[in-house]
Amino acid sequence: MIATGGNDVEQGGMGVTSLHDLGLRGSSGRQACVLIVEDDPALQRMIVTYFLENNIHTLVASDRQEMLSQLGSTEVNLVILDLRLGVEDGLDLLREIRLSSEVPVIIITGQRRDDVDRVVGLELGADDYLTKPFNLRELLARVRAVLRRSDIGRTTPARDPDRGRFRFCGWQLDCRARRLTDAEGAPIALTKGEYALLLAFLEAPQRPLSREHLLRATRMHEDVFDRSIDVQILRLRRKLERDPSAPRVIQTERGLGYVFAVPVERI
Repeated sequence: MIATGGNDVEQGGMGVTSLHDLGLRGSSGRQACVLIVEDDPALQRMIVTYFLENNIHTLVASDRQEMLSQLGSTEVNLVILDLRLGVEDGLDLLREIRLSSEVPVIIITGQRRDDVDRVVGLELGADDYLTKPFNLRELLARVRAVLRRSDIGRTTPARDPDRGRFRFCGWQLDCRARRLTDAEGAPIALTKGEYALLLAFLEAPQRPLSREHLLRATRMHEDVFDRSIDVQILRLRRKLERDPSAPRVIQTERGLGYVFAVPVERI
């Protein structure tokens, strides 16, 4: 359930700035649109009512079919996805979103100690998370923060648009296409988190990088426990290393973090 005690859903006198006031809009110039994927009708109504009172255009979906329909027919700027959707797996829905879209996603998990779903969701490309119970004011704040980051990302030019590609040990990463290929030219799929992690390594090869640095580089939420980076490292090693149990490319620096141990060429 959502937290409703005290001032959690108090509407008046809370000084919340609307998305309209913040200038957060979609690429067409219209006010940003949020899609709520949630199968609890009461929770749907509470979020929709609260968002409308804060001038946020809101759509709802209760299952996969409705979600895909909304995404296919409307410019959606952010998705709030409950990972517990009856018989459907919210992580599978997140995977499906990421197959065709980079729309920001905030995931909602059902238990405070449900670390596995939370970490896997972030690895699959979620931008932030909340655990139940939560209050609407915090949800609004997180929506505003994610949309603001997304808006900055759209309007800020790339630091080095001519950077192009990286090459290492026969592998090649095309930054414009976000495409990794092996020595035979076969494409290797990367999640959003894996791509950000690999790029952080390629921009600082043969230098030890701390877990804190890598957390910032992958833009994971600060509340995610530190070991989540180790999980992503393991997944990336499985894709890059001939023997992930004896890694040569991404090596562990005890007490420091990790180092991308092979030479990297910018091309």
